[in-house]
Amino acid sequence: MNPDAIKALLIYSLAFNYVILIIWFGVFSLAHDSMYRLHSRWFSLSVETFDAIHYASMALYKIGIMLLNIAPLVALWLV
Repeated sequence: MNPDAIKALLIYSLAFNYVILIIWFGVFSLAHDSMYRLHSRWFSLSVETFDAIHYASMALYKIGIMLLNIAPLVALWLV
């Protein structure tokens, strides 16, 4: 696989992952109460804990995107 194909794959992967992150944030922002009701049926969570879990998970996902997509892409561009 040549470097141009890897760059294209990383760009598509980056775009796909950011779309997932944006959808997640949008659903979390717009449908917060219904998501909380759904999850509180299964787990006994306070609203603050629910929010903290989602914000931490979004941050971890974003760090994963940066480490697994952006860093290799920048390294390929610099080479």
